[in-house]
Amino acid sequence: NSNLVYYLIKCFRVCGGHMNLVYGIGVNSGEYPAKVGGKHTKQYKLWHGMLSRCTEKVWNERPTYTGTTCSDNFKGYTFFYEWCQQQLGFINKDENSRCWHLDKDLLTKGNKVYSEDTCVFVPHRINLLLIKRDASRGDWPVGVSWRKKAEKFEASCSTGSKSQHLGFFDTPQEAFLAYKTFKEALIKEVAEDYKDQVDSRLYQALLDYRVEITD
Repeated sequence: NSNLVYYLIKCFRVCGGHMNLVYGIGVNSGEYPAKVGGKHTKQYKLWHGMLSRCTEKVWNERPTYTGTTCSDNFKGYTFFYEWCQQQLGFINKDENSRCWHLDKDLLTKGNKVYSEDTCVFVPHRINLLLIKRDASRGDWPVGVSWRKKAEKFEASCSTGSKSQHLGFFDTPQEAFLAYKTFKEALIKEVAEDYKDQVDSRLYQALLDYRVEITD
């Protein structure tokens, strides 16, 4: 990538011929502050955290991130800093003063690349709604669990604040269908709540979101 080569040369010159890569990936030319008042800036913390998730160390600790990478542009702190400033939701906080999350796989389900085209800032409520808890559900489809006492499959769905019981079923497929119907309707409902606050691409992705049995 000729743009990346040019950027690296520029950074090398700005840094006086000495350049240390962050996690062996990222380049900070010093054009924008990494710290203000002794504390890392929000942009730097996001950038640093993103780069860490592109490393084998994190892949080994959190297998869901295995294979995660970032675009050439996102490897540069200058570009990432400027990109953040232009994004809807970057400065937003929820009612509990939680900053919105940098998300890479909502616009494109299963995406593994952090980039200027794939990332958006997402409210905590939406992020929590779409988190998958693979370890807690065992071998059954998402939203489904076996209840020994009832000798039935239970369908349940987290609404963010609580777990909603959706009924007992004879087969895991029936239970999953109940979960899928409820979850997709819930996601659309939440999308409408945030329609005027989020990136239009995020809003559309939520409307189009489909829960799959393989999730």
